[in-house]
Amino acid sequence: MADTLTGAAPDFSNWSCPLPLRDHPRVVMGHGGGGAISAELIENVFLPAFGGGALAGLGDSAVLRVGGARIAFSTDSFVVRPLFFPGGSIGDLAVNGTVNDLAMSGARAAYLSCGFILEEGVETAVVGLIADALGAAARTAGVEVVTGDTKVVEAGHGDGVYLNTAGIGLVPDGVDVRPQRARPGDVVIVSGGIGLHGVAIMSMREGLEFGVEVESDCAALGGLVAAMLAVAPDLHALRDPTRGGLAASLNEIAAASGTGVVVQESAVPVPPQVANACAVLGLDPMYVANEGKLVAFVAREDADAVLAAMRAHPLGADAAVIGACVAEHPGMVVARTPLGGTRVVDLPLGEQLPRIC
Repeated sequence: MADTLTGAAPDFSNWSCPLPLRDHPRVVMGHGGGGAISAELIENVFLPAFGGGALAGLGDSAVLRVGGARIAFSTDSFVVRPLFFPGGSIGDLAVNGTVNDLAMSGARAAYLSCGFILEEGVETAVVGLIADALGAAARTAGVEVVTGDTKVVEAGHGDGVYLNTAGIGLVPDGVDVRPQRARPGDVVIVSGGIGLHGVAIMSMREGLEFGVEVESDCAALGGLVAAMLAVAPDLHALRDPTRGGLAASLNEIAAASGTGVVVQESAVPVPPQVANACAVLGLDPMYVANEGKLVAFVAREDADAVLAAMRAHPLGADAAVIGACVAEHPGMVVARTPLGGTRVVDLPLGEQLPRIC
């Protein structure tokens, strides 16, 4: 198949992953889903083009030294459909998603940029509502929007409103939170019930009813992380399990650290409405997206203090220990089922529900 820009056939010969990129020379929705084919696109296209350095760590944010300070820097784009959903909007997501990416490096978010990509014909009242939601979320998170941009695309070439945000935060002295630091013996803690955001988006988009309205868990996690660091400055690894859900985050940390992860399936907090929705739709809650939860890898000696600090915070009231980091099966996540068996929790291929953020 020829490249439509140059007429040359794309050269896949040096790509390290045989599937699905070699068999799919065009972008598919799964490439944006946070799963295996997203990772392959990054590994085979973007990393070789951009080089190594700070980017090679592939964290939720890059930690950079500027003078005597360490700053965390992150960027994210938001294309969620619908624009408004139970528990939030694209404006809330834009702030909270970026603040949370900074928090996963232990940083205290300070400044945001914001770019609006508007489709010709979208109602200005809708844009105003999104801007108001974005501003309110920024004030709640304690960050300031300091710069931005606006572009308009022709009708039919967008989906109403897309947003891009970038964030800068400060990393406190002595804090070194990154996925490579997870190690055997670490306790794995999740901050609360999983899957709420993905099910909320699904119910709105598909007009599904599950007996009770499901609200997104969209929230800024900076305060929760600060409470955790206050009792255990040596947190090892943090992730907010957005696209690809908890399963993707656990796999990313296992791969980055070269350790294995064992999860007690019955210990994973799954809200009843999420469990019911997933049972009806044939989904695994471990793969459903979240926007206000985190998973932490904590040294065993710090686990009790961290868990208590999380449960004392409104966003961690339902925090639970779900497993541990082990030396066996490095890079692999397994779950122990209630029946006593085990199953491999793979990195998802794409995304069960595209465009959830």
